Amino acid sequence: MFKINVFSLDDITMGTWIAMDEACARLGVRPQTVYAYVSRGKLEVMADPANTRRSLYRAEDVAALARRKQAGRKHETVASNTLFGAEPCIATALSAFFRGQLYYRGQEAGNLARSASVEDVARLIWAAEQPVTFACTSAPPQTPGRVAAFTMLAALAATGHSTRGRRNRVLHAECQGLVGQLANAFGASPGDKPLHLRFAKAWKLSAPVADHLRTAMVLLLDHELTSSAFSARITASTGASLPTCLLAGLATLSGPSHGDASGRVQALFNEVQRLGEDHVIGHHLSTGQPLAGFGHRMYPDGDPRASALLALCEPPQAIARFIEKASHLTGLQPNVDVALASLVAHHRLPTDAAFGLFATARSVGLLAHSLEQLAETQMIRPRGRYVGPMPTLTPDPAI
Repeated sequence: MFKINVFSLDDITMGTWIAMDEACARLGVRPQTVYAYVSRGKLEVMADPANTRRSLYRAEDVAALARRKQAGRKHETVASNTLFGAEPCIATALSAFFRGQLYYRGQEAGNLARSASVEDVARLIWAAEQPVTFACTSAPPQTPGRVAAFTMLAALAATGHSTRGRRNRVLHAECQGLVGQLANAFGASPGDKPLHLRFAKAWKLSAPVADHLRTAMVLLLDHELTSSAFSARITASTGASLPTCLLAGLATLSGPSHGDASGRVQALFNEVQRLGEDHVIGHHLSTGQPLAGFGHRMYPDGDPRASALLALCEPPQAIARFIEKASHLTGLQPNVDVALASLVAHHRLPTDAAFGLFATARSVGLLAHSLEQLAETQMIRPRGRYVGPMPTLTPDPAI
């Protein structure tokens, strides 16, 4: 679980901190929304000195949030802000951010990444009753990669069954098959071994390097309500099949501003190897172009996933100097995209290995979001705010 500050009675006054019931009453929200405010860093929390199993919330933060809610914003402004990240809009128990760390169902992702397999974390995040395996006996495609992966998913989506009226254990079994086939399409060796070992066998990697792949995939498995998770949830809310939900999520993930950001970093690394780090950094800074892979809005003090991965292996010297100088000159820390690209460069993995690892790992999270959305009966249907020319209305002949 996330760390809660503990104070003595001498450190606080009960007028400064309030209980959950009072916080909900003042804000007019449910406890899930209060938890979301805490995870976003908008609301300070501490353990109740009189009962450490309960939490107290800073009254000043609650008051500030209440004033904001009562500011009289127009309906369309509220809707627009909800969509674009100003406030939480979907309750989830899958993953969240607390004190600058990522958690999966209350367990810190960094701690899990030290020893847990992707299969272990999948069982946790899916709340599956049985152990999870991503076995696949089919031979990899002749040309593995994203073309094979998306083609496979599109075929399954065209013939898939709706999620409605099906038991969780059946859906979990289908999810396992989908992830296993996706790994296969990205080039993992067939078999029933854990995913990181299947990729390592296909790429002829040693056991220590295979463990690096495991760490990376666990850290990439989910990241709260990302654009791709939202796409998967929208699709799931219509009752679409699981392969369709996964295809929608991965299509969104493939954008260069999302799951394929490591490709932009790899392009930067190639420039560094050809031209030198000073030339590349100078060009980007002089032209006002941001350096791909540096900074993350969810981690203002640095992406802990990047720190964990970069500690595993030393990137080539020119790239290491580039990362150090870029961080110094921009004040931004490398994020997980830099770390993933560094891992690929250090171990000389296939060109598209970064996206393959990311997409396979995140497919577990996308399916978790799809499954969680099934508990909601209402279809996700945002409203548009029309800003085009006003229509020419035909007079009503009855008037």
